[in-house]
Amino acid sequence: MTNKLHTVFYTGVTSDLIGRAWQHKNHVYPNSFTARYNCEKLVYYCFYSRIEEAIAVEKAIKGGSRKSKKQLVNSMNRDWNHLYNKLIEE
Repeated sequence: MTNKLHTVFYTGVTSDLIGRAWQHKNHVYPNSFTARYNCEKLVYYCFYSRIEEAIAVEKAIKGGSRKSKKQLVNSMNRDWNHLYNKLIEE
């Protein structure tokens, strides 16, 4: 997730992407990182069948550079569209 100006990135793992993205978008947890930095825009996601694999990828993304995170988003979402609506329509 990112903010409107794409200056902040948030990476996380969840078993309910739609619900969790909604929570971030609506600042359900006002003291959270995403609420403080207005990370309301889902710009990248990936599904894994095993939680261990998802956590390993999350750690790799978090440990990566800003450039690598931008490349990851560009590989899936070149225009940096908010993908939440696409998810709820599927």
